[in-house]
Amino acid sequence: MDGLIRKIVIGRDPKNALAYFVGMAAGTAQVSVIQLDEEFVFRTGKTRYYIFLQYPDGSQVLWKTVDDMPCIVEYDLNF
Repeated sequence: MDGLIRKIVIGRDPKNALAYFVGMAAGTAQVSVIQLDEEFVFRTGKTRYYIFLQYPDGSQVLWKTVDDMPCIVEYDLNF
């Protein structure tokens, strides 16, 4: 399914897992994008997600990479 990822929950047990969502504060920055690395999936058959931060000055940096972990992904649905 193509679409913007709104939230990702990382871990086997959702109650004890780590959750990141677009707009979440991380220091002085906010999570701006959660992206599936489709090329990595195609080459390896495993999943990889990138989590990017945006700072108040507008700059964006890669903050976290999640490789081949159990995840629950929520998409941003526009009805």
